[in-house]
Amino acid sequence: MEQRTPPLVLIVDDEERMRRVIADYLRIKGYDTMEAADGMEAMEKFEQRLPSLVLLDVMMPRMDGWAACRAMHAKSSVPIIMLTARGEEEDELQGFSLGADEYITKPFSLKILLARIEAVLRRASGGAPEAASAGQEIPGLTVDREGREVRVDGVPVELTYTEYELLVYLLDNPGIALSRDKILDAVWRYDYYGDARTVDTHIKKLRSKLGERGEYIRTIRGVGYKFEV
Repeated sequence: MEQRTPPLVLIVDDEERMRRVIADYLRIKGYDTMEAADGMEAMEKFEQRLPSLVLLDVMMPRMDGWAACRAMHAKSSVPIIMLTARGEEEDELQGFSLGADEYITKPFSLKILLARIEAVLRRASGGAPEAASAGQEIPGLTVDREGREVRVDGVPVELTYTEYELLVYLLDNPGIALSRDKILDAVWRYDYYGDARTVDTHIKKLRSKLGERGEYIRTIRGVGYKFEV
């Protein structure tokens, strides 16, 4: 019987105790791990052995998390979860703009961290449910469901896994006012014990990437969002 190779998680944090606690917990849960104390060491490990996912602290010596995230995504589309003690919206948006798939504020529960890791890996492997309406025609916006590609006025737009699935979910529910909780359940697909602001930050970044077509994503005050041409 063929044995499956466990997912490899690269844990990058300048706090040794934090790295060890996370690594021990993930190994118990069936993951393989490797550790780095700063961005420079992380890039060395990253290039030696490509991980399945990266847990990346922001504030580190030599090379911070922002620079490391940018460098990693220049080489690969490996999923990245940013870990930080800073919870400001601007920081989250910066992480998402650099290609981060998730953003977790310290302190956090190891169970919640594991749930986020599993959800991001499912999305990265294409484990999301198949979208229903593959043949929609939307002025200025083209979504290739099979190739997972998005074009705005004919120009390719690079979306993260989460941004793409968020867009597809909105497309599959045109004209329907969707609450933040409903979006979290459908797109993130796990019990979310955090701030629903995560949806707002992803919507803001998605709108920005879609340019003028971002106006199709309308805010419904007191409820959430809907897609309307």
